[in-house]
Amino acid sequence: MQHPLLTHAEKSSLRETPLQFDIGDTVDVHQRILEGDKSRVQIFNGIVIARRGAGTRELFVVRRIVGGEGVERSFPVNSPKIEKVVVKRRGRVRRAKLYFLRERVGKATRLTERHEKNEE
Repeated sequence: MQHPLLTHAEKSSLRETPLQFDIGDTVDVHQRILEGDKSRVQIFNGIVIARRGAGTRELFVVRRIVGGEGVERSFPVNSPKIEKVVVKRRGRVRRAKLYFLRERVGKATRLTERHEKNEE
């Protein structure tokens, strides 16, 4: 449990609309990059393998394979530099941390797709 004063102080730094994604999802993270006086959006796509922390300290880790090498990046959930997170595919997982994907190569890194039930 967090102290009420800390909760009140962090409330101004949190996003108004929280990002909607889970562990195991394949996502595109749109991050604003400042180069001099210009800004552009850089997209980092991969699988969300971890999510930790709470409040303004919450982070998520995205992993992808580039040129045969695994690359992982950590992003703060409430950072104003992250414009949006687009979920491309939902993965069905049974763990909170998918660190076992670090040892896997090729088709072994694929996760089965999670199908949402339509609530009608």
